Amino acid sequence: MTLRYDLYWSFRSPYSYMVMSRLVALEREFDVACQVRPVYPLAVRTPEFFEQQDPLWLSYFMTDVFREAAFLGLPLRWPRPDPVQRSPDAGYRMPQPYIHRLTHLGVAAVERGQGLAFLDEVSRAIWGGSVDNWHEGDCLSEAASRAGLDFAELAAAVDADPDHHVAIVEANQIAQRAAGHWGVPMMVFDGEAFFGQDRFDQLKWRMAQAGLARR
Repeated sequence: MTLRYDLYWSFRSPYSYMVMSRLVALEREFDVACQVRPVYPLAVRTPEFFEQQDPLWLSYFMTDVFREAAFLGLPLRWPRPDPVQRSPDAGYRMPQPYIHRLTHLGVAAVERGQGLAFLDEVSRAIWGGSVDNWHEGDCLSEAASRAGLDFAELAAAVDADPDHHVAIVEANQIAQRAAGHWGVPMMVFDGEAFFGQDRFDQLKWRMAQAGLARR
């Protein structure tokens, strides 16, 4: 029996990037199917979340992000440019062309059956540290191709019906909160939420209890 779970995921989350290789391997090695549900990052959905944080939050976060990537053996560099833009005057409350575009492309990839592969390839390009200006040239096109997708077709679909892709993201965000949390990455299996890349082992453990079988 194929086990199914939902994945709530953001292109701006380094922790979302960190869990991808394990989720891809899980689906490759076991009879598991992931329903990818892209969401906007908190900085866009709830900018006041960051405005209200203790000053120590950011310094610890930046320490933990790079430590965790090193612990997992993953390359990581803060994206150039950041998928979420911030201005001195407006903070995160400004137009966000990069993250909206990425998220909607993710929705289009999901609708073509390659959501997990697209997230994996694009997040590597953005967070892996080998690419500057990931938003220019052929970077995203090549990532889409590695995921088995035609980037031009994806982009055309997003441009042709932007409201559709926005509506899917907004529905995902409502479903995410209903499932028990607001953060990413968040995996939901059999009604149980597993928030954070460090909950992957618990997710797999719970799946094993439900009859997780190798392919």
